[in-house]
Amino acid sequence: MDAFTRFTNQTQGRDRLFRATQYTCMLLTYLLEPKAGKEEVVTKLKKLESSVSTGRKWFRLGNVVHAVQATEQSIRATDPVPRLCLTLANLNRVIYFVCDTVLWVKSVGLASGINKDTWRRRAARHYCCFLLLSLVRDVYEISLQMGRVARDRAKREKTSSRDPPAYSVADEETEWLQSFLLLLFRSLKRHPPLLLDTVKNFCDILIPLDQLGIYKSNAGVIGLGGLVSSVAGIITVAYPQMKLRTR
Repeated sequence: MDAFTRFTNQTQGRDRLFRATQYTCMLLTYLLEPKAGKEEVVTKLKKLESSVSTGRKWFRLGNVVHAVQATEQSIRATDPVPRLCLTLANLNRVIYFVCDTVLWVKSVGLASGINKDTWRRRAARHYCCFLLLSLVRDVYEISLQMGRVARDRAKREKTSSRDPPAYSVADEETEWLQSFLLLLFRSLKRHPPLLLDTVKNFCDILIPLDQLGIYKSNAGVIGLGGLVSSVAGIITVAYPQMKLRTR
């Protein structure tokens, strides 16, 4: 209970809960809309999704400051690849939150003359760049982990040559693929924060790709991806040790 209280007292924690609720409503709406007799439930789900989405905008108003701080931290990373990827990613994230704030100003009527569609596309474009760069960093970290696991395995096989192989197939191409997937599985299993970050970024990128028309998805896919990403985000907020750290 104490952990839940600490979680809900954080702005990020409340935002993750609201986000999970929003995409759950989207997924349920997609599943229930084709069914007869569910019109009232679908209407309520759509209203709840809209209300939660509006509420989340309030939580994001101060995120520009957090994104600027994250940019400053990423510049100090020792590894040049994460330093470059995260710095560029966080700069795009700053611009995304600026665009998001402009859209909020337009939605509450504080300013006129703002083209909502233009700013929405800008926000989606910078959010997509942020996620792509974050995924590049994830792929780099995965390659490092796979290299460590491969070296550890080679040492074990060298010291104990009598151990049976982990797999045995006749086809060389299948053998390579099986070896790669096994190595990938062991690498992500050894580093859960990297697994969570990769899953979260991969699921999230479906949203801006759909908004920009690059890869169209239906509401069910976006709802499921958003829900999975939100759950991963909830875990990283509730358990800070599960957050992928910058080296």
